[in-house]
Amino acid sequence: MRWKEWEPFYTRIVREMGYSTEKDRRAAQILRTLLLEGDEYLLADELASVVGRKAYVFGAGPSLEKVLERLDFSDGTIIAADGATSALLDAGMIPDIIVTDLDGRVPDLKIVNDRGSFMVVHAHGDNMDKLTAYLPLFSRVLGTCQTEPLDIVYNFGGFTDGDRAAFLAEALGAREIVLVGFDFGEIVGRWSKPHLKDHSPVWESKRKKFAFAEELLRWLEKNGRARIEYLRPNP
Repeated sequence: MRWKEWEPFYTRIVREMGYSTEKDRRAAQILRTLLLEGDEYLLADELASVVGRKAYVFGAGPSLEKVLERLDFSDGTIIAADGATSALLDAGMIPDIIVTDLDGRVPDLKIVNDRGSFMVVHAHGDNMDKLTAYLPLFSRVLGTCQTEPLDIVYNFGGFTDGDRAAFLAEALGAREIVLVGFDFGEIVGRWSKPHLKDHSPVWESKRKKFAFAEELLRWLEKNGRARIEYLRPNP
């Protein structure tokens, strides 16, 4: 997804979610500065070498744990969306790539990064403090934003960590993307936020995010080069 394709979605998201474009742009600049200071950043071509033809993208929906108990994912690149990292870690899996805006369990993100996972860290107006506090903890980081891309801060499209991970996989060469733990229902998985101790009824802002994520994934199915399928356990 190019910027001109993403911009209409982004304009709607800002309007409907009440976000600030100015803050989003400031966050992107902060991320760029931090990446340059730490000199641990990746370019897109470098991360593309990690992505195979088949990619599994793991969301934090309530079905995730059941799927992890039953199936093997060794035949593809494993990409975890933020909080799903903790579920994978508990299952003994180290993702190849983590896509995060740093509101997941940061100690778990640090563990898997230290064990070899590549990080895709996203900047937006509500996480500038987390960028400043946590980005120096990580190595092998590719930066993304939701406004106009900068030289080393990319925008591949997508809004939530989960659908952004799918857009990332497609942009970096995956031609088969399997979405795991993408439920978009009335229940939010307990891995979605560090404060959740169990699955939770969906709240209004999360419901809006689910709706945008579903819409964007439909766009990707129609307009992207990758074949996309959802993997959900039988009841």
